[in-house]
Amino acid sequence: MGSTRYITSMGELTRKDNSLCFRKNGKNVYIPVENTKEIYCLNEVSINSKLLDFLAANNIIVHFFNYHEGYSGSFYPRNQYNSGKLLVKQVETFNSKRLCVAKSIVNGIGSNIAEVLYHYYKHNKKEVKNTIDWINKEFVQRINESKDIHQVMAVEGELWQRFYGEFKNILPEDFIINKRVKRPPDNPINALISFGNTLLYAKTISSIYRTHLDQRVSFLHEPSEGRFSLSLDISEVFKPVIVYKTIFDLVNNRKLQVAKHFDKKVNYCLLNEDGRKIFIKAFEERLESVFVHPRLKRKVSYRTAIKLDCYKLIKFIMENKEFVPFSLKERM
Repeated sequence: MGSTRYITSMGELTRKDNSLCFRKNGKNVYIPVENTKEIYCLNEVSINSKLLDFLAANNIIVHFFNYHEGYSGSFYPRNQYNSGKLLVKQVETFNSKRLCVAKSIVNGIGSNIAEVLYHYYKHNKKEVKNTIDWINKEFVQRINESKDIHQVMAVEGELWQRFYGEFKNILPEDFIINKRVKRPPDNPINALISFGNTLLYAKTISSIYRTHLDQRVSFLHEPSEGRFSLSLDISEVFKPVIVYKTIFDLVNNRKLQVAKHFDKKVNYCLLNEDGRKIFIKAFEERLESVFVHPRLKRKVSYRTAIKLDCYKLIKFIMENKEFVPFSLKERM
């Protein structure tokens, strides 16, 4: 899994000499500190302050998730990348150019959704063409003509609804979505979307942490006291590329099946431990898959592309260079 370690079982995470030790069912599993940049705790994990000191010294971020596979919070070391100058400029940009950044983000989401749908159009799913045409014409026009954030978010909401409406043409019948339900998800496809979006959100938190950007000052989403809203902004354009492509591949290739990989309760539905492991493996493989970046003239992973979007935003804030989020079509 590269630099990310996932803990899917209940247990205790401690420091053992100069490495990490996860103890479950009376057995120790050692986690090397070298190359570990983040840990995802997807179950109940006990920790202590001695461990936190060790994690901080080794610059390792830990993300915690609740019973419903939702994001609870993160521990990360004292921020090494604080920049008062950038923070002041980031707030100034929010006040003066928020709408401009928000439009760029939503245009990026639309572009990437259209590209994902076009893949299926090429593979004889001709029904998706109506949504592709709507994105390329009406959607782009309405975003460009939007006068405020509320109008932008209304068009974005319609974009996602149209995308979900195409699932019936892409996925087998037992995975078709009736409506998007988040907390908690009520069927297998909602469970996959929620879990994937949560993993991507945490990945983006880690990427932003390693830049000078401030997590709290966002542009599309309202800055909020209860969450890192800039991570929501940056992650949006990557959802079609990373989360939904992972879901479609796993479901259509029957690597995830309703009967085998989900726990269905009275009012909700979650991936079971086997299902989570399958999803995490595919999610990480997609993050680490590479493409040739046309401007950098070298191979870049999708994980790096998230960080590059952070740097693009910094360039916009500090130097007023146009902010164009990652495009699946352009590969940059």
